[in-house]
Amino acid sequence: MAVDARIPNAAHELRPQTHERLTRPFQRFSQMSSSGGLVLLGCTIMALAWANSKWHDTYHHVFHEIELALTFGSWSLAYGIGHWINDLLMAIFFVLVGLEIKREMVVGELADVKRAALPIAGAIGGMAIPAIIYVMFNLGQSSISGWGVPMATDIAFALGILALLGNKVPNSLKVFLTSLAIVDDLGALLVIAIFYTENLSFVHLGAAGGVTALLVALNLMGFRRGLWFVVPGMFLWYFFLKSGVHATIAGVVLAMTIPVSSRVDASRYIGFSRSALDAFEKHSRPGQDIKTNSAQRAAVHAIEKNSQLLMPLLHRMEHLLHPWVAFAIIPVFALANAGLHVESGVLGAMAGPISLGVILGLFIGKPLGVVGASWLACKIGLATLPRGVTWRQMIGVGWLAGIGFTMALFIANLGFGSETELSHAKMGILVASTLSAVVGLAVLVSCPRKPEPEPETLGPRIDFD
Repeated sequence: MAVDARIPNAAHELRPQTHERLTRPFQRFSQMSSSGGLVLLGCTIMALAWANSKWHDTYHHVFHEIELALTFGSWSLAYGIGHWINDLLMAIFFVLVGLEIKREMVVGELADVKRAALPIAGAIGGMAIPAIIYVMFNLGQSSISGWGVPMATDIAFALGILALLGNKVPNSLKVFLTSLAIVDDLGALLVIAIFYTENLSFVHLGAAGGVTALLVALNLMGFRRGLWFVVPGMFLWYFFLKSGVHATIAGVVLAMTIPVSSRVDASRYIGFSRSALDAFEKHSRPGQDIKTNSAQRAAVHAIEKNSQLLMPLLHRMEHLLHPWVAFAIIPVFALANAGLHVESGVLGAMAGPISLGVILGLFIGKPLGVVGASWLACKIGLATLPRGVTWRQMIGVGWLAGIGFTMALFIANLGFGSETELSHAKMGILVASTLSAVVGLAVLVSCPRKPEPEPETLGPRIDFD
C-alpha cells in the first residue's frame, strides 16, 4: 500500500541497509496491484507446461492420487492434495471474498444504493447472458450442469490487466470493475450454495447453524480477537464439508460474522496514543535506545495495542489474508487445476458444446451482459456512468470481465462429473480468458482519456465515442 507523502514516515528518513536494498525490488513487486495476477499467470503457464511435458503423469499423481490425512485418535480426514486445495485453501480464499463483500456493503461502493446500482446491474447482466448462451449450446445434454462456469469473473486477473494501463484509465473505472467483480463473486457463491450441492446431511447442517449462531453471538457480545472467530470457523468448515454444501461456503459465512466496529472511538485513540507518545519522549535518555529503555518499549506497545483496538477485526483480517491469498492460495489453486493435457481430442472438442458454450459465454456473453445491463440502468435512470468513464471504456471493462479463470475453474470442478467434460471446460476457460484479456486490453488502450467532470455536470450518458 502506498504511503501518503503528506504523512510523516520515519522510513523515508532512514538510510537503507544492504539487505533492504537487495529486497526492495521484491517488496516493490509485491505492492504492485497487478502482481497477484502476474503470479497467477506464471503458475498457470507452469501447470500447462507440466501437464504437457514428458512428466505429465506425475502432475495427475501429485494432485489426484497422493493422499494427506488428518488423524486424531480414531478420527481421520483423508483426501487427495487437489481436494485439500479446492476445499480447504479455497475456503480461506472465500473468507477474503466474504470480507470484501461485507466491507463494500457496509462502507464501500455497495453501501450507497445509487452508486451500487451500476455494478449490480452490470454483474447481473454479466451472469445471466453467459449462462443463457451456455444453455443454448448444451440444452438436453448432461453437460448442461456446467451452466454456472461462464458466469464468473476472475478479479485478480481482470484488475491485473487493468492495472497495466496505469493512469490511462480513470480510477472510477477500476472502482466499477472491483465492485462488479465483488457482486459477481456473491452471485457465484449463491449459485454454488444452491445448485452445486451433494446429498444434504441435515445433522451437519444443523451443527453448522449452531456454530454460526455462536459466531454471531460472539460478535454481538463484543469479542474482537481473531482467535475467537477462527477456532469456531474451523468447526464450521468441517460441518459444511460433511453437510453436502460445498465447504468453501463456510468461508463466506464466517466472514459475514466478523465484527466491523472498533473497540475504541477515534477521540479515545488520539488521547491514549498522544499520552503514549508523550511518555516515549519523556523517557528519552542520551545514549539509550529502544533496546535498553523499558519505558519507551512500554509506550510503543501501548500505541500498538491502541491501534489494534481502533482497527476493526474485519479490516485486520482482510489486510492479513490478502497477500497469502494473492501470492500463495490462488496460484497454488491454478497450479493444481489449470494443468490441461492438450491432445488432439481436446483440441477437437473446442467445436463441441461445452467448450463453445464456455468460450462464447465468457468472450461474447460477458461484455454483452455487463455493458447492455449497465446501459439499460443508465437509460432508465437507475444509475449514472462513473466520472471520467466513457462507454467505450465500459466495453473494454466488459471484455475484461470475461476473464473467468479462477472462479470458472472452481465451478467447473463442481459441475462436471467426468474428466473428459472437465477437460473440455478447461480448454474453453483458457481460450475465452485469453481472448477476453487481449481484446479488453486492446480496447482500453485505444480509448482517449477524458477529464473527469465536476459532480454537478453528471448525468446518464449513452453516447459511444
